[in-house]
Amino acid sequence: MGRNIIQYKLERVKIEDKNILYRLLQYSLFEESLTDLNEMNEEAIFEYKWFDSYFQDNNRKAYIIKEQETNKILGFAMINQFMQKSKDGYSIAEFMIVPKYRRLKIGKRVAIELFDMHKGNWEVKPSYGSESAFSFWKSVIDEYTEKNNIFEDGIFVFQNK
Repeated sequence: MGRNIIQYKLERVKIEDKNILYRLLQYSLFEESLTDLNEMNEEAIFEYKWFDSYFQDNNRKAYIIKEQETNKILGFAMINQFMQKSKDGYSIAEFMIVPKYRRLKIGKRVAIELFDMHKGNWEVKPSYGSESAFSFWKSVIDEYTEKNNIFEDGIFVFQNK
């Protein structure tokens, strides 16, 4: 049979864990650089101009995903309320599961938990050019919404109540 289901917890990132989130974000931006236009600066850092806002702005929330039993880091999620297609709601800004833990349905369960935590309009824009990111989000959102969503200009748009 398959592996045991990993139990996870979502922890809101505290200011003292800011550096952990920053390192996780760097891994994600590095991975995305295969398909999008991310470039490192002269200090080998992928700049992210909104990063500090996640610790100053109520319209942004960041979570570290940890294994419940061991506290091992499994990934992270960053959401915000800056919408492109809707007047208000929530958007996945960044989302990554550490590669070793992918295909264990952790990402799907975390995404659904985030959707359930924040009712209203949602927009999810998969990493540009990444077929695997598109496939992941399409599968999760189609199942979550029973295919009651639209995909327009590279963004999945749906509502939960």
